[in-house]
Amino acid sequence: MTNTPRVPLDTTVPHSARVMNYWLGGKDHYPVDRALGEQVEQASPEIVELMRADRRFLARAVTHLAREEGIRQFLDIGSGLPTANNTHEVAQAIAPGARIVYADNDPLVLAHARALLTSTEEGATAYLDADLLDPEALLARAREHLDFNRPIGLVLMGVLGHFPADERTYAVARAYVDALPTSSFLALCDSTDTSRQIVEAARAWNENAAQPIHLRTPEQIGAFFEGLELLEPGVVSVPFWRPGTTGAGAAGEIAQYGGVARKP
Repeated sequence: MTNTPRVPLDTTVPHSARVMNYWLGGKDHYPVDRALGEQVEQASPEIVELMRADRRFLARAVTHLAREEGIRQFLDIGSGLPTANNTHEVAQAIAPGARIVYADNDPLVLAHARALLTSTEEGATAYLDADLLDPEALLARAREHLDFNRPIGLVLMGVLGHFPADERTYAVARAYVDALPTSSFLALCDSTDTSRQIVEAARAWNENAAQPIHLRTPEQIGAFFEGLELLEPGVVSVPFWRPGTTGAGAAGEIAQYGGVARKP
């Protein structure tokens, strides 16, 4: 187990994982989470579609990595509460022998870890109670489940926006990428300041939630891929990332940008 102190479960303060679960139509949330979710949604009706587009992007990215790139190992950090199209479900539907490691340090996510720890008989799924900001400890535990001599798909979906757009956050992301073997991939997305509605939603969120949201520019999202080989179409609003697969529906601009890139 990591030495990171366990954050107590507080049902009196809204939490991002629970609010997002509410927006995605899940059941793992409390009245305080629903209240904030409704408040933010009133300020920005776009937020619900943004969250759903985020999940669809995850499904398309993992589908591509498993089907087209032959990736059979995934490390999903900041996985959040289980919902539809979790990484292991998408990957193992294509490659039953795929191995997936989820990592999060949220107590509610830990309480629901058993829902994540389902797997095909051929593959494996593990959950780590570990802190994104401690790459050394998290990676040491991930190595117990994944072979770091073979390519890995690193998944960072909507998690880095909880940290400032400063050099420390980029250094943390680079620590994970640097640990990956050649021909591994990074799939990443996060919220941007490209929508007035989302800027207002972030303001409402930060006034009420314990963990703030830091919006980035698309260029700042792109900086996470420095030194990697971006797949087409590059860093884009996520509905435009290969929308013709996995039933993505009609693509429309939203303030959630991301991409997928290969480590040379």
